[in-house]
Amino acid sequence: MNLRFAGTVVMLSAVLAVCALATAENARPSVSGAIRVWSVEKKGHIMTERVTKSDEEWKKLLTPEQFKVTRRKGTERAFENAYWNNHEKGGYQCVCCGLDLFSSAAKFESGTGWPSFSSPIAPENIRTATDRSFFSVRTEVLCARCDAHLGHVFNDGPPPAGLRYCMNSTALRFVKEK
Repeated sequence: MNLRFAGTVVMLSAVLAVCALATAENARPSVSGAIRVWSVEKKGHIMTERVTKSDEEWKKLLTPEQFKVTRRKGTERAFENAYWNNHEKGGYQCVCCGLDLFSSAAKFESGTGWPSFSSPIAPENIRTATDRSFFSVRTEVLCARCDAHLGHVFNDGPPPAGLRYCMNSTALRFVKEK
């Protein structure tokens, strides 16, 4: 077997396994509108309602770029976004609903031009879905409360988990540590 082909098969198998696991573990509960998430302010888990709005409501709350990225699954330009090079201490929230998503403690330099994190602030604050756009299979990362598209997660991050949550700055709001 061609070594290059074998490497591609192994890589695709790993990506598909991560996608399947992420989708199974983060499937949306269908029983209730309430979800359990981690709150930085409360320093613990809280119950909160899901946020659902029409496109017209989102357009009134978001800039055109925020709407394109979070509600239409767009992507901002690399190295031309607000947080790719942010080194301040603090947290990153969903720009749509304010849910705590990532901590600066988990941010690392990936060299991609987008803010990258090794883990979310809590697994229950995000959910994942299989993204089959652009002739590839990727794992999309969404806000657990409002389903905002945040970016994608890849299995080429730092130890111990080896994950890289590659996020769009436009989907995030940075809150500086006090």
